[in-house]
Amino acid sequence: MATKPLNICLVSSEFASLAKTGGLGDVSSALSSYLHSAGHDVRVLIPRYSRIDALGLEIDPVPALADMSVRLGNREVHFSIDRLTLESGLPVYLVRCPEFYGRDAIYTNDDDEHLRFALLSRAALEMCQRFGFAPDIMSCHDWQTSLIPLYLKSIYSWDELFSNTKSVLTIHNIGYQGQFGSWIMDHLSLNGAEHHLHQDDFKSGVINFLKTGVMYADLVTTVSPTYAREILGEDYGMGLNDLLWQRVDSVVGILNGVDYGEWDPATDPLIPANYSPKDMSGKRVCKERLMQEMGLEIVPERPLLGIVTRLAGQKGIELVDQVIPRILDCRDCAIVVLGSGEERYEHFFEWLSQRFPGRAAFYRGYNNDLAHWIEAGSDVFLMPSLYEPSGLNQMYSMKYGTVPVVRETGGLADSVDQIDPATGDGTGVVFRHYDAPGFEWAVSTALNYYANKDLWQKVIANGMAKDFSWDEQGSRYVELFDELRGAA
Repeated sequence: MATKPLNICLVSSEFASLAKTGGLGDVSSALSSYLHSAGHDVRVLIPRYSRIDALGLEIDPVPALADMSVRLGNREVHFSIDRLTLESGLPVYLVRCPEFYGRDAIYTNDDDEHLRFALLSRAALEMCQRFGFAPDIMSCHDWQTSLIPLYLKSIYSWDELFSNTKSVLTIHNIGYQGQFGSWIMDHLSLNGAEHHLHQDDFKSGVINFLKTGVMYADLVTTVSPTYAREILGEDYGMGLNDLLWQRVDSVVGILNGVDYGEWDPATDPLIPANYSPKDMSGKRVCKERLMQEMGLEIVPERPLLGIVTRLAGQKGIELVDQVIPRILDCRDCAIVVLGSGEERYEHFFEWLSQRFPGRAAFYRGYNNDLAHWIEAGSDVFLMPSLYEPSGLNQMYSMKYGTVPVVRETGGLADSVDQIDPATGDGTGVVFRHYDAPGFEWAVSTALNYYANKDLWQKVIANGMAKDFSWDEQGSRYVELFDELRGAA
């Protein structure tokens, strides 16, 4: 625990309950909430996307942060910063700039995508200046805020307000780096500072936001210890592995935590029936209701496989394509899938539901209520990821008494323990090699274990007893932040 409260400015492109596409939103929300509850002065800043306005929340203008502007190249960009106070008292500040954020999507392929997040980075530092808020830590998340470490060391280095500020860059998924043509240099307010950029990239006509952040952040964290090791190699480093190796002593992996205020079957208001380790009867109700809702045959004793995911290659959907039809052909089980993404995978799951009516169901898109239903109503949860920086669904699954089947990578390897049928130890089934035989073995093994009711109940109890709350993971961030403050 820090010796005294920290001043933290946490900047993110996503924040759960307001705007999210994945785990980044969950983590930025849960981490900032933990830090706030631990007594630290946390100021969160995100864009005010148009979808936030649609939520009907009470958002107040901040007079001291009205009518601000920054120069991005030859453009003077005007914006204001508003404030939303969560029930916990945590202040969330929102950059109001309809020109950049008044769009249907959080992320776009528009020509000004670099400007949208360069503005977010500049706005964070301008907000601190207007408030006279001297952050001990600028907590930056993924490529969208990766210019902040460089801005602190270049165009804002004159301001003594930031003289002791340290930057921490958290990489949630190294596969997304924010790469743009070097023509955007004039738009980043870094003219005269070209030497700060990665020179080989710059000479090749590329500016990489995430690489810039890795170069200049005082500390780089990732969202699991295994992922921190994996990205040091060529297979998972996505071209940044050599640079990360140069900074290996400043790269730390901290497994993501779970917000049990939202994900707990004993209190979850979204599921058909609540349950706990002391009384699991509600889980059967959830399974039957899920089967009914998704048009499956209501056979409570039939093992039900669940998937909630983005339908992308990273998530191992090609293995599902190769294995699950064969499993359904030869084993008495059912599957329910929630997700959207690559068209070929959507078509596969649509075909699967037609090929196995009553035993396979697919919901295209995202539905938060249904995501909770699948966690509660499934017996087995499938995550055969090619890589998975942290993953949260495997941790949700364990809490809901749903046994995860995962590949041994990233946060999946750090959070799921292989079942030992001789002792009853373990929480899930883990396969190592990313191939169809490995995944088929894992699914078949889980179904075999399901048939052993005594073993299955022991494994369920093991998983539900696991504690992945932010109390543990959040305290590790505080320790690192405090060490950086001491170094300052």
